[in-house]
Amino acid sequence: MPLSKLKPGSLIDGFTVIEEAHKGGMARLYSVTHPDYYFPLLMKVPDMSAGTDPAMIVGFEMEQMILPRISGRHVPRFVANGDFSRQPYIVFERLPSRSLYPLLEKLPLPAEEVISLGQRIATALADLHRQHVVHLDIKPSNILLRDSGEAVLIDFGLARHLDLPDLMQEEFRLPYGTAPYMAPEQILGVRSDFRSDIFALGVLLYFFSTGKRPFGDPQRMKGLKKRLWRDPPPPCALRPDLPPPLQEVILRCLEVNPARRYPAAAQLALDLSDLSAVQLTARAEKRRQDGWAEVTKRRLNPDPIELLKPGAATAALANAPIILVALDLEATSGEVADAMRLTVGRIMARSPGARLACLNILKIARIGLDSDLDEQGHNKHAVRLGALKSWAAPLQYEGQTTCHVLESTSPASAILDYARDNDVDHIVMGARTGAQRRALLGSVAGEVASKAPCTVTVVRVRREAEG
Repeated sequence: MPLSKLKPGSLIDGFTVIEEAHKGGMARLYSVTHPDYYFPLLMKVPDMSAGTDPAMIVGFEMEQMILPRISGRHVPRFVANGDFSRQPYIVFERLPSRSLYPLLEKLPLPAEEVISLGQRIATALADLHRQHVVHLDIKPSNILLRDSGEAVLIDFGLARHLDLPDLMQEEFRLPYGTAPYMAPEQILGVRSDFRSDIFALGVLLYFFSTGKRPFGDPQRMKGLKKRLWRDPPPPCALRPDLPPPLQEVILRCLEVNPARRYPAAAQLALDLSDLSAVQLTARAEKRRQDGWAEVTKRRLNPDPIELLKPGAATAALANAPIILVALDLEATSGEVADAMRLTVGRIMARSPGARLACLNILKIARIGLDSDLDEQGHNKHAVRLGALKSWAAPLQYEGQTTCHVLESTSPASAILDYARDNDVDHIVMGARTGAQRRALLGSVAGEVASKAPCTVTVVRVRREAEG
């Protein structure tokens, strides 16, 4: 008969129980060992005592289905499952770090720490969403940090894998989740939208920035639904020193309509990696909640939550790639620059929600100090930033475009690092002219194309190709 509580020394399918590591509301975690595994292990066993919520058992089944199908640095490494007919369990790697939950005693956190945590969590969500999984329970206790600083998402009992049956949806009608973090569409029963996790991360960023939960902690459906029409106090109203771009990011995450949130977690991570490039709107300037007239209007005439049809979440994610344009401002000819603009325009036209990152690498010496000023006495960064914006202006994607100038001794390495760190989907580069020597020694474009984690397009005008 399956057990809810195991004893030290118990042997289950080759796993030896060492000690109980943690007791949660729905399961217990045990430190275990196995002769075939060299890294620390945890065994999760569901609580099946009298009075157990049936949804907890179903959630454990879901976690058993999902964990073997996901991988990477942002989720625990799966090891084994145990069948319910004998002894249900899940074994996965034991991470050395603690969750973000203890940080709640230190709130509000410095803005820089909130931004850094948000960027790492958004990166983890982007990786999870690419594997067709919506977590649906993002909160401090379900986020760990590796020693390297990378965020790890745990506890997939409420998650939805879009390629698997959703047992929670099939068997229950009430929404399940952690009340303060639940997205409006989740409250309405929609469990397939990646942007629900973006809303939850927005709640976490708000909470960590201000020390207050934006929607409180309601325990009844009436209180949960209030967030469909009642906006929270703007973060800057509670903490005036908060950077306006951070408020812009948080309030965009908390939009009731998923269509007005970030279309993809990777785009949110990109904004958090450089707040100076965030496009500010009225959200950044807001200092008080909406008046009762506006709230009453929304309550009587709710904003239709768009794009919640089956498959819409996946389509929204597919239409929100990050396009990186690596421009060599000194060596790219006018014809190549125009051709690159044409190529980028075609790519952006196919993906309405795309983000465009224009990048220039300011090559610096390996030894010695380089001046910040050019021969005319102008700041090199400012000049190049202006040139990038001028190149991008004709594309007319102002709200979707950011420009970046990075210093590096190796332009190819800098481009590759930026692409990896920001989950770039497509790199566009221009071919340089007069390249016989570079053909022998290799080129930046060649190195990027051979090592990039994504698609690379190298633009060359026909006359150059024939020459």
